Amino acid sequence: MSFAAAKISRRMLMIVPYVMATVLAGLGAFLLRFDFRIPSEQLAHLAFALSTWTLVKCIVFYLGGLNRTQWRHVSLPDVLAIVAYNALGSGLSMVAIAALGPAGFPRSIYLLDLLLCIQALCAAHFLARLRSESRGRRQGKGCEGVLIYGAGHAGAMLLRELRGNASLRYRVCGFVDDDRSKKGTLLHRITVLGTGADLVRIASQNKIQQILIAIPSATREQMTAILGHCREARVACKTVPGVAELSGHRSLVPQLRDVAVEDLLGRSPIQLDDAGIRQRLSGEKILVTGAAGSIGAELCRQLARFSPAAIVGLDIAETGLFYVEREMKKTFPNVSFIPEVGSIQNSFRVAEVLARHRPSLVYHAAAYKHVPMMETNMVEAVENNIFGTSTVARAAARAGVRDFVMISSDKAVNPTNVMGATKRAAELLIRDLPQEETKYVSVRFGNVLGSNGSVVPIFQQQIAAGGPVTITHPEMRRYFMTIPEAAQLVIQASTMGKGGEIFVLDMGEPVKILELAQKLILLSGLRPGRDIPIVFTGIRPGEKLFEELNLEDELILPTCHRKIKVFQGTRAPAGFADEIRRLELLCETRDEVRLLQILRRIVPGYRPQRPLSEPPVEVALPRLSPVVASPSLA
Repeated sequence: MSFAAAKISRRMLMIVPYVMATVLAGLGAFLLRFDFRIPSEQLAHLAFALSTWTLVKCIVFYLGGLNRTQWRHVSLPDVLAIVAYNALGSGLSMVAIAALGPAGFPRSIYLLDLLLCIQALCAAHFLARLRSESRGRRQGKGCEGVLIYGAGHAGAMLLRELRGNASLRYRVCGFVDDDRSKKGTLLHRITVLGTGADLVRIASQNKIQQILIAIPSATREQMTAILGHCREARVACKTVPGVAELSGHRSLVPQLRDVAVEDLLGRSPIQLDDAGIRQRLSGEKILVTGAAGSIGAELCRQLARFSPAAIVGLDIAETGLFYVEREMKKTFPNVSFIPEVGSIQNSFRVAEVLARHRPSLVYHAAAYKHVPMMETNMVEAVENNIFGTSTVARAAARAGVRDFVMISSDKAVNPTNVMGATKRAAELLIRDLPQEETKYVSVRFGNVLGSNGSVVPIFQQQIAAGGPVTITHPEMRRYFMTIPEAAQLVIQASTMGKGGEIFVLDMGEPVKILELAQKLILLSGLRPGRDIPIVFTGIRPGEKLFEELNLEDELILPTCHRKIKVFQGTRAPAGFADEIRRLELLCETRDEVRLLQILRRIVPGYRPQRPLSEPPVEVALPRLSPVVASPSLA
């Protein structure tokens, strides 16, 4: 028997309890109506009614999906469905019996049958749930004692799952909630033992081994306080994800995880225009450059949710691309993911990929981004971030790409480093391109928590090694986003562009790096400054204390999404194209002094930290030579 046939057979088998409930309810209705002595003249009515109710109601129950209900997880929506489909089935049956049945059918039986059928089905469902939860409680004795922090909807849902799953090694001893009015109340017969301030006492009295935090909407202040209470009680804790991360699955238990620094930064959930994005992306082929990187890989994951025809991932890092391909095929088997290895600086390879796949959208995430490293490798930064972007953007136009979205950085605003200057030059470059068949936009945002090379994994490594945690300056501040948040807003912004815009994502309030390090130390169950020392090492080349999100001459305008703004500002300066050609010549000779001088001219806000002792020198442009044809895009 095939899998599909077996699945249909199981669903047909699940209708049997509904058949039995319908027959028993109908028989009970007749018995009640006639004081448990059914007259012989009513037997014809009974036979016709039972056959009609069984046929009509079971068809309604099957089409309504009641037979797919998981009885041990029955809830209020399931009960409402039972009532609604019973009412519909009874109504249709009444019409059939009145039209086709024997005359003189007692009308009161219709109501009795409806009520009895609802009661029978609800009782059967709740008995199944009671049996499941009772078995879970019996097997939970002697298991790990836990508290649920949060006596709200998520806490109640988590308790039901823990009770209903006998394989989980948890024994719920009580709730903790910071709402003092809940103290002493019962939630599903489990007592709210107190508030977070009482946690040390509660954990000691009940021999608690773990705390499960069930507050998806907790703010950064709440999560910091909760973590502090757990640390004082010396009890390990896990949390359900925040609202923005919760998956569509009904179950919370599989989503329990360790508390992360993202929880302590308190990012508010994002509301996307899913319908509008799906309309724009569904059935389309999409190219993502830098697909093996943190942002590129997350873009692939988020784009796959909107059912594109295919996602093409281009990256020079073949190992990272290999793992992204494996993940995409496992997580999104219905979306074709095509890995392509190659450099964005190779115009022939870029043109070949575009010609082969003909994407209608390009998300350009490939870039060199590490600030101090690019200060000592500035030629490579210019070649990749400026000329690589130019290569992909111009090839996209020749290939008929509809939308081109470049991932930029807040370091492009009044940059003090080569990385920021090259990203600002790239913004100007794609804004200066013809916005005709291909629409070009940039999306600017700050640091991403947990991305490759970001401060979070570095701090975590230092903490694991026993410290010290190194910070450049006590007042260093940065804007932070989570990787999923950044990718989601990039996709949303990409649907708004009409060509030439620079979008900026709402980064919230800047976070002190010192505060971030302290929170990470707390997450490890240690004390900042005592268990793990913090050392200040001084600002590195190219760094500044504060990042900015817009230039002085950029007019900030709102969009239809509250977390996305759009800038209207200056276009590329006069002679920009010639300056870009001069940069290309200087990259060939690796003349870093002149290269910096050109960068300063095309990015007026650029203030390099290294001194430019030599006066500006003009670079003569050679006569243009014939262009070698790229691979055919036909």
